Amino acid sequence: MPSALALRYARALADVVTLPGVAARDPRRVGEQLREFDQMLGDHAELRILFTTPAIPEGKKRAVLSELAPMLGLEKHTLSLLLVVLQHDRMAHLAEIAEAFDSLLNERLGIVVAAVRSARPLEEQEKQELASALRARTGKQVEMTFALDPGLIAGVVAQVGSTIYDGSVRGRLERLRADLTR
Repeated sequence: MPSALALRYARALADVVTLPGVAARDPRRVGEQLREFDQMLGDHAELRILFTTPAIPEGKKRAVLSELAPMLGLEKHTLSLLLVVLQHDRMAHLAEIAEAFDSLLNERLGIVVAAVRSARPLEEQEKQELASALRARTGKQVEMTFALDPGLIAGVVAQVGSTIYDGSVRGRLERLRADLTR
């Protein structure tokens, strides 16, 4: 659960990028750029120190960010948020802000994320059928992430938010065992 601070920044950014007529060309790209920028800070200690150390003047930080922006191809909304975060000395919270933004944006765009685990790699047709079934269940567009879990024996388990759809053999065996022990 994101902090109130992260939600405040994320909500403001989501409000701006989803406004009719003012909206970003691709609001989801803004979230990707925030995560990429945070990853860059994690990969380059010098940049992380520069942007997170309160002793370094804000003007110097802004100058470096302004030089990096065109090289990174940052959208204007991404750059604006980074400047505000920098101004308020909140760069250390960027990952949390990006996560909260993605969550809010998905909610506003009617998208749910399903984490799918399967015993074997799924074929494209199986993925499409699963997406269709989850779309019918949730009433929203579904984006899926996939992982292998041989412990399932066979079948799939899909988690959408806090709801788990268990169609695995292991899950069926556990339910059968619970029924038999009652």
